[in-house]
Amino acid sequence: MLEQVLLVSMFTFIIHLSETLTYSIRLAGVRLGKLAVALSLSGIILLISRTANMLQAPLTGNIIDLSKKFNLEYNLIDQFRIIIGAATVGTFTALLLFPSAVFLSSRVISHLEVAGSIPQMVRSSVSFQKINHARYHLRSPKLSMLSRLRVGGIPKRLVALNCLVTAIYTIGVLAALLASTLTTEYSITASQASGLINGMATILLTILIDPQVGLMTDKVLKGEKKVATLNKVFGLLMISRLLGTVFAQVLLVPAAYWIKWIVSVL
Repeated sequence: MLEQVLLVSMFTFIIHLSETLTYSIRLAGVRLGKLAVALSLSGIILLISRTANMLQAPLTGNIIDLSKKFNLEYNLIDQFRIIIGAATVGTFTALLLFPSAVFLSSRVISHLEVAGSIPQMVRSSVSFQKINHARYHLRSPKLSMLSRLRVGGIPKRLVALNCLVTAIYTIGVLAALLASTLTTEYSITASQASGLINGMATILLTILIDPQVGLMTDKVLKGEKKVATLNKVFGLLMISRLLGTVFAQVLLVPAAYWIKWIVSVL
């Protein structure tokens, strides 16, 4: 059972690490004035996240099966908290890697522009010498960066909503699976009800968060705002993602009982 939990935690770590690092690619694209290229590269990173998520989901369901088989329901919440903890570690690791990721993303975007395609870029740029040279682009995070992340000029609602959306996404599947163990009559319905939670997060993200980030990005590209503003936006969004994964620990059990109630009245 522990091996299964650690495996799911590893995929959860990869998901949150890769999704958080997409901010670095977008920022590098804005700095270079090549946002469209950066967004295409972000899609590749998100593909890694989606692949990890595809593998994570059935493995998490298998934890439920094993807990029922060996009557380990009382350990299930603790096991899910370990998985949520992996999301926190993944997001925090992305925060530490962010300065280096911005520099490396800038290099990748420049190489892609010259090569013209991802396969050609891989053939021309991936070598032991160039990989070894990448270490010169590494940047360690500094405490002075935190002093530049004051919320002034950035909507506080945006930061709070991003924290909430991250928390909801983090526990969506886990809460549904946990709810399936709380009811025998509607267990299958509950296990498939993660959309009840993730749907709310998608609505908030699509309507309230993404448009504001897009507007700020456009203003920076037009020269109406400084790039430092976007640095602050992405920095605060990453910190709010980190806090969101912590808040997910609080939401896990209430969300499971909410799903249990919803499926009972459907």
